[in-house]
Amino acid sequence: MEVQTMKITKIDYAATGAFSKTITDYLCCSGQLQPFYNHFPTLEAFGAQLKEKSFSQEQRQTLHQALQEQYTSLSDINPKVQQNLDLLLQPNTYTVTTGHQLNIFTGPLYFVYKIITAINTCKQLQEKYPDYNFVPVYWMATEDHDFAEINHFSLFGKAYTWETDQTGAVGRFSTESMEPLLKELPEAYPVFEEAYRNSKNLADATRAITHALFGEYGLVSIDGDHTELKKALLPVVEQELTGQLSNRLVEETSAQLEELGYKPQVYSREINLFYLTDTLRERIVQEDGKYKVLNTDLSYTLEEMLQEAQEHPERFSPNVILRPLYEELILPNLAYIGGGAEVAYWFQLKKLFAKYEVAFPLLMLRNSALYISRSNASRMHKLELQPQDLFQDYQELKKQLSGQLHEEEISLEAQGEAVAAAFAEVEKLAENIDPTLVKAVGAEAQKAANSLQMLEKKISKARDSKHEQTFKQLENLKDKLFPGGTLQERKDNLLTFQTNNPDFIPALAEAFDPLEFKFTILEEEA
Repeated sequence: MEVQTMKITKIDYAATGAFSKTITDYLCCSGQLQPFYNHFPTLEAFGAQLKEKSFSQEQRQTLHQALQEQYTSLSDINPKVQQNLDLLLQPNTYTVTTGHQLNIFTGPLYFVYKIITAINTCKQLQEKYPDYNFVPVYWMATEDHDFAEINHFSLFGKAYTWETDQTGAVGRFSTESMEPLLKELPEAYPVFEEAYRNSKNLADATRAITHALFGEYGLVSIDGDHTELKKALLPVVEQELTGQLSNRLVEETSAQLEELGYKPQVYSREINLFYLTDTLRERIVQEDGKYKVLNTDLSYTLEEMLQEAQEHPERFSPNVILRPLYEELILPNLAYIGGGAEVAYWFQLKKLFAKYEVAFPLLMLRNSALYISRSNASRMHKLELQPQDLFQDYQELKKQLSGQLHEEEISLEAQGEAVAAAFAEVEKLAENIDPTLVKAVGAEAQKAANSLQMLEKKISKARDSKHEQTFKQLENLKDKLFPGGTLQERKDNLLTFQTNNPDFIPALAEAFDPLEFKFTILEEEA
């Protein structure tokens, strides 16, 4: 298949109307938000972050050993990935991390966009700081237990769903029960089918998929659900159980953000930890002087719970408040790449990081994109629209299109005034000759006015019918590019585009500039 050339257009995030005030303010370096992060992400700021991030050789060895164990699930490791794994042992190697749930078949497109943003950031950093090594990392949210969020994906407009009654952390789910879904697919997708059929669980399958898709770029995928890695979290676990430290700090910061008009993205608990086993992940709560695991009969004294943490650190799972801290404790990380809501909730965590004396990473908004296929680009050009026009709502676009069709609103107001003036002359004449005729003239004048109104409606309707097909094409184009009225990247799946364009991922890697902070529009050219 021939390589398709792409036309690239970049627009401001604010111009899309799809991003929060928090994010648009952040991208403008608003003074109000500056107390809630460390450095704004620029190539120069990474230099400062390199000096602030400390990571010992012992930490590097623990990380390397854990990753090597995790990568034994793959029969063959791409040399570029192995090189990056080994580089993590070097004191001048740092990571740029993104994270996401284990959506089946990669879920919405932004999963892919996050990873490419991390890859491209490392590429730019390598050029700027050649004396260091930079490794792109995908943090797999293996401990997440919200299966309903990851068990489906949309392919060519049709939803496919994985049905299973397994419970607990999704990374531990066996993928055997995916077989009915795999048989339902419209065609063969070897990368995914082999991963789900040959892996023992969803974490291993997701690692296999990201390795197949991004191994050539050196992407390292990490699973935080690991006993040795969890030991780094023990001081945090102890503080959570004894003093509920994170809740106090995060609530203080959230209140400050709210005062400035920024809505908190996540809410803290008194204890921001879950208890984790093979079949459950439930919140730990303090009740009546005991530490209980919700929806179970498990109950511990403080001493018993602290002992449990020492003996089984893998049973303690951080929630959304503590997961970022855990990540920064076990990685030599410089920057975290997330979507708008993720970046916004990191703002709530600044005091927490300061308390634990952990460097607060640079916060980067992932690249966002609209991908316009050749057929949709053709429709767009026939309608004489530019890519940036497409972000307007349908009614606004319809008005714009009407203007481009050189059609003003149909109105017979001037003709009505002329007819009324003519009847006024007739009325004067009638009054001079026979005043009893004035009423008849008035009646005829009203008839004429009514006839003009009816003709105006008929002409307008005829005009609308004439261009009904054009407006229908516009509506279809909007539905294709903004499924369900939202950004394409939040609904459509990688395979929807990669099936017809095998160079989809390389095209994205070529187009995305992670530090430009512009929305990218990619248009296939004929």
